[in-house]
Amino acid sequence: MHSDIVDLRSFYSTTLGRFAERSITMALSSIWAAVPNERLVGLGYTLPWLERFGSDAERVFAFMPATQGAVVWPATGPTATALVFDEELPLVDSCIDRMLLVHSLEHVENPRETLNEIWRVLSPAGRVVIVVPNRRGVWARFEHTPFGNGRPFSRGQLTELLREANFTPAAWSDALFFPPSRRRFMMRFHNVLERFGRRLWPIFSGVIVVEAQKRLYQGVPVVQRASRRVFVPVLSPHGATRLGRRAEAGGAATSARQVKPS
Repeated sequence: MHSDIVDLRSFYSTTLGRFAERSITMALSSIWAAVPNERLVGLGYTLPWLERFGSDAERVFAFMPATQGAVVWPATGPTATALVFDEELPLVDSCIDRMLLVHSLEHVENPRETLNEIWRVLSPAGRVVIVVPNRRGVWARFEHTPFGNGRPFSRGQLTELLREANFTPAAWSDALFFPPSRRRFMMRFHNVLERFGRRLWPIFSGVIVVEAQKRLYQGVPVVQRASRRVFVPVLSPHGATRLGRRAEAGGAATSARQVKPS
């Protein structure tokens, strides 16, 4: 199930959504290194974080998948959003310094192909920052938040997927340690639960945040061939009828009797 752009905007306008945005911002801040004059692209619904981390970038674009929908951003000035297909980004090779994925990888049809496309557009020193629902977390089990839709990941699954796409995980972080409850008395203690969650149950966070670096060189293992096919020519053509094969065999026997020495 895909998250619609209207549902995403509605969620982040609620109190629970603002708390979730704040928690993810803290997780991104712990691994986000400032790069001067970088070219930043967000894929998915990344508008709240592009406004925070893209202020010092040379240029910022918000790419929104076609299955999700798009909105105009920013509210003032030239539009920097585009409706795209995640496996065919409208960018040339090696033109982006950093890419941020939020509400994206868990909804794509083929995560490996999407990461391969991201690898293509990133510069040689480019990095990708991914935010995905945690398979072990509570947030992936409730559908009243966007993190309850799509395909959740574990750290092991995400690491294997990144390595298959020629990325090397460099830094990890977690967010959303408080329960996704919309009750007021639970949301009052979200700061306390968030602090205790980071210390006591970090493995059960709501989302996993990883920064991975583009890998340029990869060794290809040499596979020894155990056997080799040998094609032997056949005298009779393929599709020959049984009667034709008998006629050919009878003619060959007659010729053999004729040349037999007396």
